[in-house]
Amino acid sequence: MEPIRFSARIRYWSPEKASGLAVVDVPSEHVAPLGGLRQQHVRGTIGGAEFASSVMPAGGGRLAHSVSKAMMKSAAVGVGEQATVEIAAIGRD
Repeated sequence: MEPIRFSARIRYWSPEKASGLAVVDVPSEHVAPLGGLRQQHVRGTIGGAEFASSVMPAGGGRLAHSVSKAMMKSAAVGVGEQATVEIAAIGRD
């Protein structure tokens, strides 16, 4: 599978808390090529920094990609900022 590349704003999973799990929403046109609305492991880069992480259903037909503090630090980005993400599902060819 070819990696999928997109730009997205990093947000909190629960924005009303302004803390906790950070995610980026995968654009809808990339959901099916990644395997649909299901949790799965992915690998790729965020801001050029490599990672292994997960995508998960986020409600309303959305798929979200979790972004750890270590990933944000490596990519020099933070919550509320735009990041370039490249991902591929692990185990899918």
